[in-house]
Amino acid sequence: MLDPAACVKSVRVARKGGSEETVRAVPVEVPIALTHDGSSYAVMLGSPIDLDDFGVGFSFTENVISSAAEIRDLEVVEHHDGIEVRMWLDPDRSKQLVARRRHITGPTGCGLCGVESLEEASPELPKVGKGIAVTVDEIYAALDDLMLAQVVGRETRAVHASAFWRRGEGLVVVREDVGRHNALDKVIGHVLRTGGEGADGMVIMTSRVSVELIQKTAKLGASILVAVSAPTSFALKLAEEAGITLVAVARGDSFEVFTHPHRILLDGAGKKNTETLGHVA
Repeated sequence: MLDPAACVKSVRVARKGGSEETVRAVPVEVPIALTHDGSSYAVMLGSPIDLDDFGVGFSFTENVISSAAEIRDLEVVEHHDGIEVRMWLDPDRSKQLVARRRHITGPTGCGLCGVESLEEASPELPKVGKGIAVTVDEIYAALDDLMLAQVVGRETRAVHASAFWRRGEGLVVVREDVGRHNALDKVIGHVLRTGGEGADGMVIMTSRVSVELIQKTAKLGASILVAVSAPTSFALKLAEEAGITLVAVARGDSFEVFTHPHRILLDGAGKKNTETLGHVA
């Protein structure tokens, strides 16, 4: 049975010497409108799952709210041309939003939608605290668990996954989406809605590390971000400034530590892999 975030399409496979009809699962992508107190704040393209988490996480990383409790009510409404996540804020937060209302429309890969100046593109990020330290083997184990937890990813091979890991619990939440930043917003929303804190765990992503992932991780307060692909130079700059330990190109039997490597413990069982670790200042 397919996940609601995937659908089946007929395709013709061409090979040397012939072709054949078959079917392929592809990810569902829909416009998702996020509204606060009846007014549209953003329209994003994303996967139509875990939208309660998405609404809370997006509102938090966009600085619309400072905690999940500031959303008095949330409703997911389906329309013929997309989905609306309706949120009602507490009165004080609602007044603050009216003062800075803006509307953005974002494609799946967009990290700076709605930004109107170069200064806005490089905002000062909150600096993460001391955070946690993890072993090499804990990172590998978390990555293995994330690979197994990707339901839509296995069906389509075309979505991103994000997770939050906590020592003693493992992966406390896994979320998938066609947009990597949406997937992380969903994870952040779940952490907030369940009363968790970012400082006691690490974020894991299956995507490359782009600017918005660093921004959202810093907002959550997580001190470690692990990704299976490489970072951009701008993302590295922001990770360094925010105090985030960025682990990337994490695949198979190696990964690379780009910033603040002191949180990665190289002693013990994982010591055999230390020759693969690198640090870019």
